[in-house]
Amino acid sequence: MPRTLACTALLVRDHDEAIEFFVKKLDFSLLEDVDQPEQDKRWVTVAPKGSRGSALLLARASSEEQSRFVGNQTGGRVFLFLGTDDFWKDYATFVARGIEFERAPKEADYGIVAVFRDLYGNLRDLVQFTDGRL
Repeated sequence: MPRTLACTALLVRDHDEAIEFFVKKLDFSLLEDVDQPEQDKRWVTVAPKGSRGSALLLARASSEEQSRFVGNQTGGRVFLFLGTDDFWKDYATFVARGIEFERAPKEADYGIVAVFRDLYGNLRDLVQFTDGRL
């Protein structure tokens, strides 16, 4: 079996507010929400509906040090890239749901892209590739 990127951990303040954001605003599916009482954790994963790739592990910050990185996991760079096959539809939906776009839509050689912030301030791209990449 080939290797795959199964999950990417995203530090969050609160599992329930993160689930609400990803499921209600970005149309993700809640894949798992399992209590792990022995570790005082929950295993919570979400992914775009219909996705067959990796998922986001919504990892609640459990220390003061981890809490400092919620919303700034990559030092202000775009962190994750949300691919779409209908950019303008998804862009309009996100705007109507109150998603804050940092950079307006732009057409580039590779496709159409706009940068938005998640509920914690992490930067993400909404992108529709038109150059043949996935």
